[in-house]
Amino acid sequence: MSGGLYSMDQKDFDQTLDLTKVKPYGDTMNDGKTQLSFTLPVPCGDEAIEAAKQLLKKMGFENPQVVYYKELTEGFTFFNCYGSTVHTVDYSTIHVPKVESTVMSMQETDDFIKEHIGRKIIAIGASTGTDAHTVGIDAIMNMKGYAGHYGIERYEMFEALNMGSQVPNEEFIAKAIELKADVLLVSQTVTQKDVHIKNLTELVEMLEAEGLRDKVILVCGGPRITHELAQELGYDAGFGMNSYADDVASYVAQEMDRRLNHK
Repeated sequence: MSGGLYSMDQKDFDQTLDLTKVKPYGDTMNDGKTQLSFTLPVPCGDEAIEAAKQLLKKMGFENPQVVYYKELTEGFTFFNCYGSTVHTVDYSTIHVPKVESTVMSMQETDDFIKEHIGRKIIAIGASTGTDAHTVGIDAIMNMKGYAGHYGIERYEMFEALNMGSQVPNEEFIAKAIELKADVLLVSQTVTQKDVHIKNLTELVEMLEAEGLRDKVILVCGGPRITHELAQELGYDAGFGMNSYADDVASYVAQEMDRRLNHK
């Protein structure tokens, strides 16, 4: 009896991974199990729960379940939900533009710069525009760094200046000219209404107007930044989630070497 049940289980649940039809994995391969959370601008109650379920069905989820809900404030309800998506993606055709560099340790980067550049790299960084959050630029630049990754200030072969937050693009460029900066690092953390797009684009346009764009390595980073987006906006590289000073410093060192020695 148990043997028969085991055979049925194996038959009913597809255990084969097909990279051309990838679905979320929950308990078994291809079950499509997904967890979602969202807020609806409706009063908390049975009608709200039904609205959430109907919305999940329209999103392409089978067997929608509301496993938790709570009134946030009058007229607004928060939901945690489960469902099985019917959609798949062809993973085998996906290509994501990435920063082309080899990530090195701090010591390796310093040694690389000594050998290939022969002088310290001057880098300035800031959270520009109205962005008042320094968590991103501090993680990359501050001596103590973040999550065990030392910031660029600690590197022997970098001369680094962290200008902090809410730095106008004009002021940022003026400091770059004053210090003869090789690298400009821009962090954008607060990105409501795509304000980061406007600000990042403005910086590129101002650098071009000053005739400086091709004379610096221009890098941006933040939670909604990708290398593809950065390049579209006119930057040399973009660093998003889970990026550290090692990634940025390694790229900058190798890009400077390419520009100086491999034109």
